[in-house]
Amino acid sequence: YQRWVRGRQKKTKEGGQELKTAARQFARGAAPDLKTVQDKKLRRELLVKEKKNAMAVKSAALAQLMLPEETGCLEAEEGERTMKFKQHEIVKHVDVGSTRKHFSLTLPQHGPYKCAYTRNGRKLLIGGAKGHIGTFDWQTGQLGCEFHVRETIRDVVWLHNKDFFAVAQKKYTYIYDGSGTELHRLKNHINPVYLEYLPYHWLLVSAGATGLIKYHDTSVGKLVVELKTRMGQPHCFGQNPWNAIINLGHSNGTVSMWSPSMKEPLVKMLCHHGPVTAIASDHTGRHMVTCGMDNQLKIWDIRQYKNYLSYHTHRPGGELAVSATGLVAVSLGGLIQVWKDSFQTKQKCPYMTHRLEDGGNVEGLEFAPFEDVLGVGHGKGFTSLLIPGAGQANFDALEANPYESKRQKQEAEVKDLLSKIQPDLISLDSGNILQMKNTEEPAKELTEKELVLKFKMKGRNSAKKRFLRKEKHVNDERRLRIRSQLAKTEGEEGETSQSSQSEGILDRFKSKD
Repeated sequence: YQRWVRGRQKKTKEGGQELKTAARQFARGAAPDLKTVQDKKLRRELLVKEKKNAMAVKSAALAQLMLPEETGCLEAEEGERTMKFKQHEIVKHVDVGSTRKHFSLTLPQHGPYKCAYTRNGRKLLIGGAKGHIGTFDWQTGQLGCEFHVRETIRDVVWLHNKDFFAVAQKKYTYIYDGSGTELHRLKNHINPVYLEYLPYHWLLVSAGATGLIKYHDTSVGKLVVELKTRMGQPHCFGQNPWNAIINLGHSNGTVSMWSPSMKEPLVKMLCHHGPVTAIASDHTGRHMVTCGMDNQLKIWDIRQYKNYLSYHTHRPGGELAVSATGLVAVSLGGLIQVWKDSFQTKQKCPYMTHRLEDGGNVEGLEFAPFEDVLGVGHGKGFTSLLIPGAGQANFDALEANPYESKRQKQEAEVKDLLSKIQPDLISLDSGNILQMKNTEEPAKELTEKELVLKFKMKGRNSAKKRFLRKEKHVNDERRLRIRSQLAKTEGEEGETSQSSQSEGILDRFKSKD
């Protein structure tokens, strides 16, 4: 019995340590000090909320321990490198379901292509520079819509779900539904070049050739704000998914960070000795990856705004993408490199490489959510590559559900709309919203003259007394105003009477000389 008790205590202790470790990734910072709150009712409400937050963190940590799936990766034998593995070799050694995820679309007439995945990773949107647009379920091959706008297309992006997407065309930005019907023409977004969508704020963000950043609220259909960068057309454009900050790369080698609540950039940092060609941020919001014309791939710590890792490339990087597990994909012309664990230590060689057979340049690069797939848009069409370890093994069905039904999609849309975050709350540190501002000033030491006891009579500060005192002040002001007016009128009457008495009846016959 004693052995059983000791073994049980040991397992409980180990389970508690695992639970604490798992709970760290779900914690939202330290709890505020409630002892400084003077209001008892407010302190009790905040205490209840903190208990609920602690219970939510504990439940999420318990659910994390029960998740069965684990992220995989490529493992090479002694003397081999994973970067030497080809796609056709990987396809031969995976299951049938994964084999179908590797495909290529040959569309040389309308390229180069931009690509975008929905938040749950089910739908794929491709847009050719010469006007071709198509949406389809890339896992089953079911076509959603396909049409030709007969106009230049610069960028494409999905909106809050698979039923709406936006296209940056030659002159304006257009919004289409899932069947390809044009719903809106956003005339305020003139000459758009880049598009981004902020799902938690329902904001469509565009950057144009005029150097303007425009935020459009898609829930009400109104333009929120228009910001002037005063640095010309940006060379690259991206968002930080953690705090919804927009990052712009410019021709002078700087990266600026923008929020709709500020007319000036929140941060402006020099990243390269030349134009910035590509920019991307990881899902934790801690790291930023940039490429420049100086043939450098740099990794930045956004918390310190410091460059701590850099890689030399044989040519400037064109496109960047960061997966949910931290893999970094960069395009160098027709060559695609994928780096693993690049945020922790400097790697000697890439994790995987792939060169396009036709030799075209890569124009679109994006990882598919919850899948080990990298979508590549190029001049000859679109290619789906298998990248083991790129996808998140377990997903939160309340956040983005790849297997959602029609009813679940409707409910999720309503919940997202009700929990929409206002644009004014976008800031560099999103945790500031959860903190309380301490407005209490430190206590001052009083002198002997100030330490005078005042005895107030009971009821002196009642509502009735305050009202009567206010009326008294009003009446006094009115009385003074009336007295001043009477004195003024009496003075004028006295002057007129004196002038009339000085003049006689025969004075009018006097000469004016």
